[in-house]
Amino acid sequence: MDVAASLKPKVVILELGANDGLRGLPVTKTRENLAEMIDLFKRNGAKVLLCGMTLPRNYGPEYIKSFEDVFRGLSRDKKVTLIPFLLEGVATCRDLMQPDGLHPTAEATQR
Repeated sequence: MDVAASLKPKVVILELGANDGLRGLPVTKTRENLAEMIDLFKRNGAKVLLCGMTLPRNYGPEYIKSFEDVFRGLSRDKKVTLIPFLLEGVATCRDLMQPDGLHPTAEATQR
């Protein structure tokens, strides 16, 4: 069943956590997956808000930049609005992050 077609959302907030990057999934595959989702939602009449993500600094500047560039590039190429970093103002506050340092707390979701 095509969920996008059956639900007919007007707006889709599309975000993914850092898991694709943390697992070392090739950036091209992450881009391909997100592009497919954007196309599907747009074909079904939804406006898409794409939310960017980043990775922990120990993944290295080259990989991090290529991962972040996926979101900027898709925003431009697919003509969708981009929030550059979904966890802006949250990820750098220890009190708003779970002990793993990757996932926000319940309190943080309020922001």
